[in-house]
Amino acid sequence: MSAPGVRGRMRIAAVLLVLVPATLALMGLQALSLRLGWRLQHRLPTLFHRVACALLRVRVTVEGRPARGRPLLVVSNHVSWLDITVLSTTMPLSFIAKSEVAGWPVFGTFARLQRTVFIDRTRRKGAAEANRQVASRLADGDAMVLFAEGTTSDGNRVLPFRSAVIGAARDAIAEAGHTGHVLVQPLTVAYRRRGGLPLTRRERPEIAWYGDMDLLPHLSAIMAGPPLDAVVSWGEPLAFDTGTDRKEVTRWLQGEIRAMYRRLTHGRGGAD
Repeated sequence: MSAPGVRGRMRIAAVLLVLVPATLALMGLQALSLRLGWRLQHRLPTLFHRVACALLRVRVTVEGRPARGRPLLVVSNHVSWLDITVLSTTMPLSFIAKSEVAGWPVFGTFARLQRTVFIDRTRRKGAAEANRQVASRLADGDAMVLFAEGTTSDGNRVLPFRSAVIGAARDAIAEAGHTGHVLVQPLTVAYRRRGGLPLTRRERPEIAWYGDMDLLPHLSAIMAGPPLDAVVSWGEPLAFDTGTDRKEVTRWLQGEIRAMYRRLTHGRGGAD
């Protein structure tokens, strides 16, 4: 990405002038809500992300609707850090993230305030503890989001899903001694237009955040760039219980999300 010009730098300054104090105020209120157990803790992140999207000029369109039943595990593709902000504008959501995210500057704090469950799959005990947390949160009625690719893509394709990650839903049920089922719902996020024009295959990686890309230059480019149109598309939920084949469910979720993503970015269905 090229460095922002004078107008771009002015826009960045204007966004930060509003976003920074709003963020600090909402972070403080969210921390207090978590400490005191206020129900406001579920709604404040949604408000914050809506404010952030408005300032970043990211317009979010929603297709379909989330399942009303609970427990609900939402499985999504992953393109950018921006996904969390876009998805969180739609409803109160919490995320399941790799343990490294907890140590990220600023974003780690945001994740903790949004009640993210951090999972360390390199440690067996760490994974088991995370599964218990996920099970507890699901049982409490929280909608939890899992990025099944395990990383971000370049925006031109949906990467293969990791069945072990999907298996966390079954593990969570077992850890909780739960004999029922968890609803697993596919969700697709795509970035379709910038400045009113459709994004091309060459332009999508500029929106995506992947590989060893630095965060601050990418964030600056989003703030300084033209308005961005994002689409969030909900698929049909599937009941997942202790007897469900996780590999089969993984293939189904991957097929559903790949088809939705291709339709959103190319205007047609089919696998990548």
